[in-house]
Amino acid sequence: MVKRLMLVTALTALLLSACSALGQQAPTATLAPVNTDTPAPTVTQAVIATEPQAATATIDPTLPTATVEAAASSPTSDVPRPTNAPDCKNSASFVADVTVPDNTEIEAGATFVKTWRIANTGTCIWGPDYTLTYYSDERMGAPASIPLGVTYPSQTLDISLSLTAPKSVGAHRANFVIKNPAGLIMKVNDDSRLWLIIQVKDSAAPTVAPTVAAAVPTATQGAVLVQPTNTTASTSGGAGFASVSCGFSIDQAKLLQVINAVNTYRSQNGLPNYTVNAQLAKAAQAHANDMACNTLTSHTGSNKSTVESRVVASGYVAAFEAENVYFSNPPATGQDAVNWWINDTTDTKHRLNLVSDTYIDIGVGYASFNNSGYYVIVFATP
Repeated sequence: MVKRLMLVTALTALLLSACSALGQQAPTATLAPVNTDTPAPTVTQAVIATEPQAATATIDPTLPTATVEAAASSPTSDVPRPTNAPDCKNSASFVADVTVPDNTEIEAGATFVKTWRIANTGTCIWGPDYTLTYYSDERMGAPASIPLGVTYPSQTLDISLSLTAPKSVGAHRANFVIKNPAGLIMKVNDDSRLWLIIQVKDSAAPTVAPTVAAAVPTATQGAVLVQPTNTTASTSGGAGFASVSCGFSIDQAKLLQVINAVNTYRSQNGLPNYTVNAQLAKAAQAHANDMACNTLTSHTGSNKSTVESRVVASGYVAAFEAENVYFSNPPATGQDAVNWWINDTTDTKHRLNLVSDTYIDIGVGYASFNNSGYYVIVFATP
């Protein structure tokens, strides 16, 4: 009887021991999968929350102005955009030659600006990792490549290059292509090239802009007023344009920086690009020259001219016009000038002119003298 009781007691203890061990293991077996799976949703949610919010902040026009300005204050090459889907398609179509149509006559050795307007007909969003790249025939002083501005599907983009005409008379051609981030050439219509064909003429008889004194060999080429660089110039364009005489210089690269920065900012705000107009560029350049030679930082010229009178003198017939000016010492980049206009809280018209839906054309001028740089943008609509 004692042995049977001891045996029952031993069996009971063993069962209790086994239940205790199982009771300790069961929570571990149940919790282990929870602890393993929990971090995964957190990481996934973090990625999903970060990427769309960052992208939306740069393009949603309903966001506070401060958010948009902060995003746009970065250089063009740093402008963020939504990540493209892996299966998005790249394609483009040619829309127009904004400046220098095929077979335009250009003086031998003259500097000019070529601007193509193209449309994004694919599903990928273009950005600075897309480039316009020199491809074949004559290079005409073009850089190896330039980054594109942020362009969404169905939007158009104006791409500008500062070029130099060959010195030999006759027909000359240059070909450029658009490359995607992988370095592959994008299809443009049924071709892959954006080309330029010019007819170079003898420069023995220099072309003189009608409103510029004949003593100064200046010419309007494409989108900008081209002046001799690092030379003493004296210009008098009649009504609206002030007479200036100083050793001012013009930097074509800075003009292109302003054009690209302005249109990138408009794209971020869901607006179409401004069209570069040669007559407005002439008015803008005339005031930039006046500002540089007479140390002005206002919209009134040394001859009491106004933006309205200068636009009239350029030959552009405007229903509405406006003007932004900027000065710095030492000279700032074109992107810096645009950033200042965007963030100027003293006169918000500067930013409003950049994102206006009233104006459709712009002209940009830049002149530097005595280590100071002067920028002018003229906005107008016919």
